[in-house]
Amino acid sequence: MLAQMAPPEESRDTGRFAALAGRFAPWLAAIGRLTRHQVRFTLLLIGAGWGTLRESLRPNSWRRPVIYEFRATLRQVIGGGFLSIVITATLAGLMVVSQAAYWLGYAGMAQMTGSILVSVLVREIAPILVGIILMGRSGMLSLTEIGMMVLGGEVRGLQARGIDPFLALVMPRTFAFTVGGFTLGMIFAVVSLLMGFVVAHASGAITSSVWTFFFNVLAAMTTWDYLIIPLKFVLVGFFVGLGACISGLTVSSNDTMATIMPRGFARGIMLVLVVNILFMLDF
Repeated sequence: MLAQMAPPEESRDTGRFAALAGRFAPWLAAIGRLTRHQVRFTLLLIGAGWGTLRESLRPNSWRRPVIYEFRATLRQVIGGGFLSIVITATLAGLMVVSQAAYWLGYAGMAQMTGSILVSVLVREIAPILVGIILMGRSGMLSLTEIGMMVLGGEVRGLQARGIDPFLALVMPRTFAFTVGGFTLGMIFAVVSLLMGFVVAHASGAITSSVWTFFFNVLAAMTTWDYLIIPLKFVLVGFFVGLGACISGLTVSSNDTMATIMPRGFARGIMLVLVVNILFMLDF
């Protein structure tokens, strides 16, 4: 009735607007789907992170199957990543520590060796390399395991038996990655500094003892470093584990291994970099 009462000019404008909107509707829908997909994972990550911390404080959440899952994942994270961490830390120590000691000694600034190593190797390089190894060695394993459980209907079977998949799979694995990230990070820092000292001492770039070398490194650390460096390792492990579990738990029926693994790995690397960037901005 209102359309019949509208003037002809307004009817023509309405028709043109509808035609224009219909022309751009597919493009706008595609942009909306992409934006919603990206924001959905971010919101899921925030909600799952808060839920993991909240549920972990309840004693009833840590039942025997949950503790078993935590221990099994922790053994896999630390045992599976130990050799890779040692080899990577050795290479990093050979490249960073020995070269820093040589060139700083050559420039007459050997007293700055400790602060340079703390700032570059322990604070910046170590968390990134530890996060990449965690994601590649253990994160992808958890991602594929949970993803195949979803595609195979095992997660629906858990729900049918009254078992919450979040408490049974996500929470224990996330905390196992958190503990594993801190442990492997400390091993990486010690091994990289030690191997770098061995090479630098053998080449004559460092003439002091190993205890003096480590004392100088610790003396170069500020109060914030004693808090930030362990916190980086903890958060990197937490978000790598949480991101892998959430990516596996939210797969669709159209997903395959060829789509699950690249997406999960890209998300894990993004989380590692985001954690380090946030600390760089704040501190």
